[in-house]
Amino acid sequence: MASDASAPPASSASDAPPATSPSEAASSTPPAFLASWPTDTRLRYRLGGNYRGELHGNAQVLWQREGTRYQAVIQLDVGFLLSSRFSSQGEITEAGLRPEVYEEQIRKKRRGVRLGEDVRLDNGNRVPRPQDVQDAASQFVELGHRFATGQVRLEPGGQINFWLARPGGVDEWTYDVVGEDTVYLPRLGPVQAVHLKPRPLARPRGPIMAEIWFAPSLQYLPIRILLTSGPDTYVDLMVETVEQK
Repeated sequence: MASDASAPPASSASDAPPATSPSEAASSTPPAFLASWPTDTRLRYRLGGNYRGELHGNAQVLWQREGTRYQAVIQLDVGFLLSSRFSSQGEITEAGLRPEVYEEQIRKKRRGVRLGEDVRLDNGNRVPRPQDVQDAASQFVELGHRFATGQVRLEPGGQINFWLARPGGVDEWTYDVVGEDTVYLPRLGPVQAVHLKPRPLARPRGPIMAEIWFAPSLQYLPIRILLTSGPDTYVDLMVETVEQK
């Protein structure tokens, strides 16, 4: 029989870790509303398009959350001329995403916007912060969540209005619900998706427009994103893989 000398001494009440109070236990419990948000998700896209000739490349949309903090990143890799990165960081609240920092890098040009009690633009000017304002990266996740949770119904002929903060200013955008399309994805095959198309702004801050296709069968993830900046200049992203953990 083994000797009891090697056994650890019995712990006394004074050695025991302090009990967790009900208030501390409640504070460590994730808020219930977080359950409706996606887990860490990476969408990989096949990229095609045209810019002074045919474009070929790849792209990804990355969503990460830790507690009530989130990060959303959109990365386009199309060689030196058009590679771009858009990122958003902020808080997940019961009312939705609350962006705090948005940054974008297009080629070598980097710009950003800070969102606090007001919105500080890239040039340093401050403007009022509209309620529920999003940025160019968070909008894809926020809209998908609104659709998946039934906050917004997608009906052909309907419209969706929301405020969008970008480095040059804050504008109210309107997306028209065009209808449901069959999107033929490179690896996943045909997938039904709802097509949203933005209306041109009265005072546009740039030529880029983003049409989006959200797939109900894939948690309303954006399975196709069409970025256009003219009749012969566009980038078309089609989902290849969806990874979640």
